[in-house]
Amino acid sequence: MPSLSRLDPALRALFTGYLAIIGLGLLMSFGQILLTHGMADGKLGLSVDDIVFSYYGNREGSRLESKLQGSMKLMANEQTRATIIKWVRSGAPRQEWDDGVGKLVADNCTRCHGVIPGIPDYRSYEGIQPVAQIDEGATVPTLARVSHIHLFGIAFIFFFVCGIFTMAQGVPPAVRVVAVAFPYVFLGIDVFSWWATKWVPSAAYLTILAGTGYALSSGFMILTSLWQMWRPQGGADGP
Repeated sequence: MPSLSRLDPALRALFTGYLAIIGLGLLMSFGQILLTHGMADGKLGLSVDDIVFSYYGNREGSRLESKLQGSMKLMANEQTRATIIKWVRSGAPRQEWDDGVGKLVADNCTRCHGVIPGIPDYRSYEGIQPVAQIDEGATVPTLARVSHIHLFGIAFIFFFVCGIFTMAQGVPPAVRVVAVAFPYVFLGIDVFSWWATKWVPSAAYLTILAGTGYALSSGFMILTSLWQMWRPQGGADGP
């Protein structure tokens, strides 16, 4: 098998570009998680509560209230959010929607909710009513959709990251096997943990474990591969 340090310069440029963009993508995905799931409890930073609220739900309140207190907090001023939350807690009556709550929602929410496919449509009372009920977290159809996209997409990315890493020299065989296998193991645990948390909140710890595991293993492979491709020539082979 060819060594990374002895690859044709064009191949090294190709692999470097791919690994650099994938590494940037991983960082961006972490930022996206912080700004979505990480705000589920209303506080910046990913916690077990964030994961529980995202998949199990906040059974003490509605999904709409959770969003207004969390990731959607900046989308409306405090008075508007308080009015909508009060309406939700009073049972989301149709009359109050017609008397003014509907206009508040239209002015603050329908720039996205009603335009972007795949998210709830808040342009009508019938559209917003389901999310004004008790928050039971992610629905089974949503989990199924996100799971198959995640499994196919991330597995495809890891295939090329791992393939490039297998050309690294000086890495002990056991470390090489573990490094290549771990992203797939943790990916499976990650998706399984979403479904498990839907019914058992304590399974949220698996989500954090899995995400940390495949971030570290993929980071190790990316950095090792880049170093071996562009290190000063004449050094000993190794990660």
